Amino acid sequence: MLMEPVTFSESGGIRYLHFGTELIQGAMRLRDPNEIYLEYNQQMMAWLLFLETKPGMQVAQLGLGTGALTKFTHLHCPAVKTTVVELNPAVIVAARSMFFTPDDDRRLKTLQIDAHAFVHDDQLHNRFDALQVDLYDAICDGPSASSLDFYKGCYNLLKSPGVLTVNLFSRHKSFDINLNNICEAFGDRVLLFPESHDCNVVAMAFKGPLLQAEWADVVKRAKLIQEKTGLATASWASGLRYANARQETALNI
Repeated sequence: MLMEPVTFSESGGIRYLHFGTELIQGAMRLRDPNEIYLEYNQQMMAWLLFLETKPGMQVAQLGLGTGALTKFTHLHCPAVKTTVVELNPAVIVAARSMFFTPDDDRRLKTLQIDAHAFVHDDQLHNRFDALQVDLYDAICDGPSASSLDFYKGCYNLLKSPGVLTVNLFSRHKSFDINLNNICEAFGDRVLLFPESHDCNVVAMAFKGPLLQAEWADVVKRAKLIQEKTGLATASWASGLRYANARQETALNI
């Protein structure tokens, strides 16, 4: 299989990852490599609003990019074991050499395999507490994994309770395709963040018991995450509250 070329650029103290085009696949602030620089990347960590990290917890990340999510979890969630799935070996090398992603250790495992094969591995069913999906190719016109079969595989990977976060591209025909398939796979238990820069929209899907919470409690949880990790969570609760129908009074999903 022909892999996309991995290229880089730098501007204003930010290092960018590209797949042979000008389109941005990830970014890192050079003076703060462990910061999650892009807003949609920050929102991919929103499972922290609903799941307490604890020993034995497992997270899977499909698509490595600059390793921003991997670095954040490795630094701020020491009880969590992370499995990264990345097909392109050049991306793995780049994440470690150019974006300072840590090497594998007892809390981090990187698999150079196809994400479709990973989600359909029966031995991994009910293995992960959270699943983060950010799969794009050089054209970057929508996720490279979009099928209902793929998202059913994601559902099967998750424990109960479990949370999926997915980076979608809002102003493209792929958005409705992905959102409909996520909704079908997860029984319509899906929330969307408001659109961020460059048309990214993060979707969050839930497996397990119904979730009910007062928005004031979600605000408190977001504030606690920001205090502990520095992650910019201040707008998360209000964004989720008003971007989703029938969630204005309280969170019910």
